[in-house]
Amino acid sequence: MAAKRSKKEPKRAGNPAAVIENAGVMVEQPITETLEKNYMPYAMSVIVSRAIPEIDGFKPSHRKLLYTMYKMGLLNGPRTKSANVVGTAMKLNPHGDQTIYETLVRLSRGCEALLHPYVDSKGNFGKAYSRDMAYAASRYTEVKLDAISAELFRDIDQDTVDMVDNYDGTLKEPTLLPVTFPAILVNANIGIAVGMASSICPFNLAEVCETTIALLRNPNHDLMETLKAPDFPGGGYIVYDEESLRKIYETGRGTIKVRARWAYDRANNCIDITEIPPTATVEAIMDKVAELVKAGKVREVSDMRDETDLSGLKLTFDLKRGADPEALMRKLFRMTPLEDGFACNFNVLVAGTPKVYGVRELIGEWAAFREECVRRRLHFDLGKKQEKLHLLQGLERILLDIDKAIRIVRETEEEREVVPNLMIGFGIDEIQAEYVAEIRLRHLNREYILKRTQEIQELQEQIAQIEATLADRKKVREVIIRELKAVAKAYQKPRRSLLYYPTPEDGQEPEQQVPDYPVHLFFTQEGYFKKITPQSLRMSGEQKLKEGDRVAQQLEASNGADLLFFTDRCQVYKAKASDFEDGKASQLGDYIPAKLGMEEGESAVFLAATREYAGWMLFFFQNGKAAKVPLSSYATKTNRKKLLGAYSGQSPLAAAFQLEEDREFLLAASGGRMLLVHSGAIPAKATRGSQGVAVMALKRGNFLATVRPFTEELVANPHRYRTKTLPAAGQLPRPEDRGEQLTF
Repeated sequence: MAAKRSKKEPKRAGNPAAVIENAGVMVEQPITETLEKNYMPYAMSVIVSRAIPEIDGFKPSHRKLLYTMYKMGLLNGPRTKSANVVGTAMKLNPHGDQTIYETLVRLSRGCEALLHPYVDSKGNFGKAYSRDMAYAASRYTEVKLDAISAELFRDIDQDTVDMVDNYDGTLKEPTLLPVTFPAILVNANIGIAVGMASSICPFNLAEVCETTIALLRNPNHDLMETLKAPDFPGGGYIVYDEESLRKIYETGRGTIKVRARWAYDRANNCIDITEIPPTATVEAIMDKVAELVKAGKVREVSDMRDETDLSGLKLTFDLKRGADPEALMRKLFRMTPLEDGFACNFNVLVAGTPKVYGVRELIGEWAAFREECVRRRLHFDLGKKQEKLHLLQGLERILLDIDKAIRIVRETEEEREVVPNLMIGFGIDEIQAEYVAEIRLRHLNREYILKRTQEIQELQEQIAQIEATLADRKKVREVIIRELKAVAKAYQKPRRSLLYYPTPEDGQEPEQQVPDYPVHLFFTQEGYFKKITPQSLRMSGEQKLKEGDRVAQQLEASNGADLLFFTDRCQVYKAKASDFEDGKASQLGDYIPAKLGMEEGESAVFLAATREYAGWMLFFFQNGKAAKVPLSSYATKTNRKKLLGAYSGQSPLAAAFQLEEDREFLLAASGGRMLLVHSGAIPAKATRGSQGVAVMALKRGNFLATVRPFTEELVANPHRYRTKTLPAAGQLPRPEDRGEQLTF
């Protein structure tokens, strides 16, 4: 046996792991330390640099792409191939061309994802309302910046925002865009980070500008007066709820219900859907409606198709004759994405910190950001004008003696002495002297110099005005207000999402339009169920059954009846007779455990049919007890499909019956004794799980074997088996009574 190598012995040179120190050594590390070192930096990167929008309304990917297009001259120039934009944008955003192009698609006019698109597009950019309508490749589409994008970059070259190095330090890019309107509220912005998310709904541009102006003038302004409700690019109707809107405006959280816009075409008896909620897609709507039609929950639709074309979205539902379109749409709004909720979560990064803001706070933060941009622009303008004034004031000194200036320049022997000599000769500084020395010979005339020096007074007035504006916050805000008014006037659009004020009918459960007609119900011992119309039953032959099966119950009911299937696990499953298709005697029927989704191994043992839930359910148990439960105990206000505790499980069930009125039952024990019991002697119990009362006293080892509704032909001497008190042991049958009951 080879000797084990000592832990201190160095590894052999031929071993690849010899150069790895502590290879194979397991080191314990607390999970908290691992999360802090490895996961937290990733989480912070996603939150701060990727998924959460900032106060200018953009995520870094949006900002880098739009700034790239701005530097490419696509604000006023012709369109260029999207592939060109994507390739150039990679200088600022190194996350891959496909990711950049997807961002470009969402910002485009063709996608219809934004209320005010920032990119003017040509070609196939897909549609935001379609899951399967894919956009074309970047080499086929063309883009440029839309007109409203001018408001994103206005004065960006006047030191309005900070510029930082890109990822490799070769270019400069803005940390924020100096937007002249609250873009954060105008276009939808959704992002999922780590441990938090952001979901900002869009508002109408004119309403946002008006609200911002009102808040700048009066911080206590009521937002509901000017900001009516969100406005989605896909239109639709906003189900107006003032309480929910106020909550969203105050806290930044809440849900807005949006429903589709539709119209009824009487000539073709169809419904046309032309606008859908922002969270829905045409495929999801069509799939859900098809599922409901297949399940029999929507019977008014005979056919449906997607007629979306270049003119816009259009879904068409053909209706059956006599269908009520209003009732159908109420049902579809309740059961399909044709009415859906937009969950708001106004989570925004401000100064690198994520926080959920209400609308008032968000506009306040934007106003503070925009105020800083305006101040920086004014400081930039002030510096430029002061520099120009300084130069012109030096030029003004030359006006006093142009000939002297020419003589100084001409008589100076060395070029480097020209500027110092001018400084000495006219008492000006070096910058002014340099400016004078650079004037062309043709401009050394009195007319040119007089025209230039006339600007001095204008510059002094402008400088005084800028300094006064910078000293007064109200004047700075007036500048912001003027810009907001200009933006609203230039780019405002009518509301796309109209307001819908709910009516009492909207809260009501739509009634199922079920045709009502008599039917015969057949329920077999193996759990098969058939619903057959009287006409079909008259024309049919024998009932087709599974081998070894038999019909356990045959009932007469109507198509609108409720069906209660009691199982061997003390449960009851509820269904409508109309949920089952009309069948024929030649069919096996529906297998109830599979049709109603029963548990594995669970079997249906009894069927009850009712409409008014009048009468009782009577349960007999093998321990000799019986429970009489009002049928109304099984009625529910909601459409519950399954009820637990349908009857007591203390003893196995011997038989179950549905009673409309009291009658006698013949009980037979396993020992042979028989007893006639009138159901009127059994008190009713309101609780479904009642163990019941003892009706038959059983000897040890015996159990209640069979129970049958009593008819005169069952026994010859029925008075022998009746009793005045319960429980009773019953009597052994006489020879003349040993007839039909032996087949129990």
